Amino acid sequence: MVCAIGLLPWLSRTDPALTVLKARSAERDPTPETLRAVRDGLGLGDGPLALLGRWLGGLLRADAGRSWVSDTEVLPAVLQALGASLLLMAGAIVVAVATVAVVCARTLRQGARRQLGGRGPGGTGSAMLAALPEFLIASVLASVIGVQLGWLPALGWHGPQWMLLPSLALGLPAGAVLGRMLDDLLPGAFAEPWAPAAAARGVPPKSVARQALRRCAPALLPNLGLFVVGLTGGSVAVEQIFDIPGLGRLTLRAALAQDLPVLQTGTLMLMALAAAAALLARMGARRLIGPALRDGALHSLHRPGPPAPRVVPLVYGLLLAAVIALGLPRDPLALDTTARLRALSAAHPFGTDALGRDVLARIAHGALSTLGVALAVSAAALVGGVLLGLLPRLSGPLVDTVNSVPSVLAALLVTGIAGSGPWTPALAVAVVAWSPLATHTSALLRQERATLHLTATRALGAGPGYLFWHELVPAVLPPVVRHALLRLPGIALSLAALAFLGLGSQPPSPEWGLLLAENQPYAERAPWAVLAPAAVLALLGALAVTAAGGVRLPRPVRRPKQPAPRAAGTEPAAPRAEPTTVLTSSRADIP
Repeated sequence: MVCAIGLLPWLSRTDPALTVLKARSAERDPTPETLRAVRDGLGLGDGPLALLGRWLGGLLRADAGRSWVSDTEVLPAVLQALGASLLLMAGAIVVAVATVAVVCARTLRQGARRQLGGRGPGGTGSAMLAALPEFLIASVLASVIGVQLGWLPALGWHGPQWMLLPSLALGLPAGAVLGRMLDDLLPGAFAEPWAPAAAARGVPPKSVARQALRRCAPALLPNLGLFVVGLTGGSVAVEQIFDIPGLGRLTLRAALAQDLPVLQTGTLMLMALAAAAALLARMGARRLIGPALRDGALHSLHRPGPPAPRVVPLVYGLLLAAVIALGLPRDPLALDTTARLRALSAAHPFGTDALGRDVLARIAHGALSTLGVALAVSAAALVGGVLLGLLPRLSGPLVDTVNSVPSVLAALLVTGIAGSGPWTPALAVAVVAWSPLATHTSALLRQERATLHLTATRALGAGPGYLFWHELVPAVLPPVVRHALLRLPGIALSLAALAFLGLGSQPPSPEWGLLLAENQPYAERAPWAVLAPAAVLALLGALAVTAAGGVRLPRPVRRPKQPAPRAAGTEPAAPRAEPTTVLTSSRADIP
């Protein structure tokens, strides 16, 4: 990956001397003499391999070189940015844990008191929260709480008060996604034999809830590690809005300016953080499961569940279809400068934007491209994630590497290799979208291999092929499919974030991310221009999660045994007396 970043200027077929000159001073005229002086000063004439070799040689001496743009030491700047990102990540994790607690509180309370019954995962409020993009939450928090109300500072990074708003913007969506995943696992944990035994013995409900959390945590820790790295390197948009000197913004600026020493050092820091997070997640999972993973003594968390209600996703789907159908007959590109930033009315149900274009028309026409691309990327990520997750020894290091690369940097690399085009953002998101699904698949596969029913089936003579297709895949695939549907709005948000940063669709395209980016500066004067596409994104998240609730492991159908036919004229055989066995044991033998 570091070598690919070192080749980025040559892969993108651009002159790095020209890019560096523009980053240093936009007013200087790029004459041949000036560009030759920049090439000689940076040593670009030696080629990328010589530059990479010199950088690696200096790295062994704790010298990451000097910035091509600012001519300052790289390592101190990267370490300072890493410290800011780690502090922001810690605040976001606190918010995410609190959000997880709120999302799972009802299931924990009812499950600990044996009142869960056949209830599935909770409502769709967390799904709507997970569907909101971080940069939109950051913009609303900065403009409302920071500017209008003045309760907290909105810009800068000077103390604990400055990290509250960005921590909320990053932690709320991440906590909503993790809470939905945990809420999906908890009913299976409360259905295991230990839970009713503990309740019958009089164990307090709080202790039962803590043990249920411990039982579900190993399947969730790998994804928590992914979120930790994502909160560090993937928070570029939030760092841009709040003017935070973090590692994500530093690597983005270095990538745009082709400042290779800064970009390579920042990426290497992100990869080291990803490796440390993955190692801690695996150690924590093994610590929590204990010897049950080795001895094959676990119970499956994915039992047959009740059929999910079909009315709720149908209602959400009809609402989304109605919005699209009402907006398709309208022209999304028609300009009316006399109707700029108009409020909601009969002529414009969702108002107008800064150029007088109908927001409803742009949302409807943008849905065709946004939803189509998001569905295609989600399907590809699901297939790739499941296939690679079923091979954990092969996919483990690859997942750690891919997860350490922010989507913005992946978009720049893909653009440099494949060139810019309409499918470049989708390809960039697909490159990194499969890793959480592969991590989830491998974590579930590791636990399912250690279940009691699999050990019993193997003892009855079942072969590896039968165990794989009839036991492992049916237990692993439904929760991963639900996870993929839960991430469908996230795929759309990743495309939106690239458009927000100027790396996706370009005007006048009505893509949803571009709508949010164009209307975000007018959020105070015309909030409907931002809230309308955000509400449609939240509706998409609610639809995806409620539809995902229907992906369940089917209940096994047991046919009653038919009595053997007897010959005509014969009497039925008398019941056979079973031998009586007397068992004797001392109280010391009873566990």
